[in-house]
Amino acid sequence: MDSTRQQKISRQIQRDIAEILQKELSDTLRGTLVTVTTVRVSPDLAYAKLYISVFPFERSGATLDLIKEKSWYVRKLLGQRIRNQLKIVPELEWFIDDSLEYIENIDNLLNK
Repeated sequence: MDSTRQQKISRQIQRDIAEILQKELSDTLRGTLVTVTTVRVSPDLAYAKLYISVFPFERSGATLDLIKEKSWYVRKLLGQRIRNQLKIVPELEWFIDDSLEYIENIDNLLNK
């Protein structure tokens, strides 16, 4: 169970990362819709696991690679936004959240 502080930091990081991806990396991510679905922060607030959903699904691997390549830049921008709330900017780990793809697959199977 996450503490209240972890939950607050997770929500703040989720908002900030979504805004960074939308504004700062829009040229890099052109043609894809990237949504930050979940952020999980470690108890010491040093690590953050970010789960993103990518549409279209076929480009999720390439998009994840692009984001991981620019992770240092995203972390730098995140640090500028949360510098007054945290001593350490968390290390960012990126993962694909394939729950929407899974739901679509189930829906297609049910329609057959």
